[in-house]
Amino acid sequence: MKILLIEDEPDLGAIVQKSLAHHQYIVDWVVDGKTGWEYLAHDRARSVSERESIYSLAIIDWMLPKISGIELCQRLRAEKYTLPILMLTARDRMEDKIAGLDAGADDYLVKPFGMEELLARIRALQRRAQVFQAERLQVGNLRLDYNKNAIAIADRQGTETAIGLTAKEFQLLEYLMQHPDRTLTHDQIRNRVWAFDSESTSNVVAAQIRLLRKKLAESGCENPIETVRGFGYRLNSF
Repeated sequence: MKILLIEDEPDLGAIVQKSLAHHQYIVDWVVDGKTGWEYLAHDRARSVSERESIYSLAIIDWMLPKISGIELCQRLRAEKYTLPILMLTARDRMEDKIAGLDAGADDYLVKPFGMEELLARIRALQRRAQVFQAERLQVGNLRLDYNKNAIAIADRQGTETAIGLTAKEFQLLEYLMQHPDRTLTHDQIRNRVWAFDSESTSNVVAAQIRLLRKKLAESGCENPIETVRGFGYRLNSF
């Protein structure tokens, strides 16, 4: 899952980004509303052409430079952009909460807050947006458990063997599992699984696929990731 964090407080932004990354989220972090608007406008254009948004959620601070969080929410909703939005703010009056929700935010979290509460609210917004239909995702004999952030291989008797994956391998396999039997381009994978400012090279997707295939094979999973030459990769469900 990829999240856009728009937060101008450097310490808070760094803490949130680090915590979300620890829980297998991919985070693009920007520090003003104008840049956030540009990221989301670009994503909206891509979602229209490719029928898929790279972001699953935006976390937006109320008091942002250049464009405020409230104005940003209003602009996005005026554009019919339905991305779930969690607003962060130090304003805790009831009228402020109402203003934030009326502007288009789906949830409202008052600073200071604990990271466990932030994570719980993200999970709730995921469920509300029906990003995941269940707590588990299965493709063939691969099973992903969102409660444990773990992926396992099941044998014919249903016994599961956990696969030891890095965070990036988990994110890559999760994205492939969300689109079984569909060919995903190199650009789609890179945009969804790597942060915008990451130092990824042109062959980073191919290199990561090779590592993932090796681990799947070592765990007894016959290579289910097919290379579609000149286009991308497909995770077969059989």
